[in-house]
Amino acid sequence: MLKKYIKCQICPRNCRVNRSQGQRGYCGQPEEIYLARAALHMWEEPCISGKSGSGTVFFSGCSLHCVFCQNGEIANGVVGKKVAPERLVEIFFELQEKGANNINLVTADHYIPTVAWALQSAKAQGLSLPVVYNTGSYIKIEALKQLEGLVDIYLPDFKYYDNALASRYAKALDYPQTAKAAITEMVRQTGEPLFYLKHTHTTLSAEEYNDYAGIDEALMKKGTIVRHLLLPDGIEDSKAVIRYLTDTYGKEIYISILNQYTPVKTFVDYPELNRKVTDAEYEEIIDFAIAYGIENGFIQEGDTAQESFIPAFDYEGV
Repeated sequence: MLKKYIKCQICPRNCRVNRSQGQRGYCGQPEEIYLARAALHMWEEPCISGKSGSGTVFFSGCSLHCVFCQNGEIANGVVGKKVAPERLVEIFFELQEKGANNINLVTADHYIPTVAWALQSAKAQGLSLPVVYNTGSYIKIEALKQLEGLVDIYLPDFKYYDNALASRYAKALDYPQTAKAAITEMVRQTGEPLFYLKHTHTTLSAEEYNDYAGIDEALMKKGTIVRHLLLPDGIEDSKAVIRYLTDTYGKEIYISILNQYTPVKTFVDYPELNRKVTDAEYEEIIDFAIAYGIENGFIQEGDTAQESFIPAFDYEGV
């Protein structure tokens, strides 16, 4: 496990720093895991949070560093408490005991060797919850393959279709190609979406889930939900993302279209990011998605673009 952090090339940045000796590359983290929060989270898609919440573990650091990141405090490593791998396993069981619907790992890409070990250990000790892997999709295929059989549900972002936009906002010109390959691997691992009723454990297909009246009682069992965050002035890129995902995967995935972009600071070099997405912009994207034929999807309703939807990174549960 630890050898993976020497001349680290876990993520596409290929920094080649020795994280085992405390050096920090683009992700900003050494080999030791740093966490900001481990608690029940109610703001995921309905089939992830359900009524009792998703057992969400927020990891510090990030390999992507989008300039508008809503979780900038942890992505930049400002917030984080060092946690031993054995403690991470304990956290999984504590979340299970609190009634979490799943274990939800948020931005753990740069810790994959340790996370894979922790999941293997927890499952061997009786962890019974589905595991959700929440990622920005800037991740290598070989890294994802370490998670095969350990992750039940992938929750990746597809942030940018246009290379220039990816370069502008994340200094990752190769992001679109990397994300496409990563999501293909995720879908290969999970297969078509399946759901279940929490209290009866009755299995539901995607079609049955879409038609189920008590949808907040139905949880995802396995599958891939690809998220896309609409950005200000980003309608054309969002349409390109929706076209690609629909043409490539059809009903094999769910697409979750988000309107929660919040300008968490004033952007001098990116003035277009200094406002929220308008209702008209979001409605245009939803209308486009429906007209393009999306059947498996989630949309956000109400005023989700506010800072109250950003959790407090106060080390709860860590």
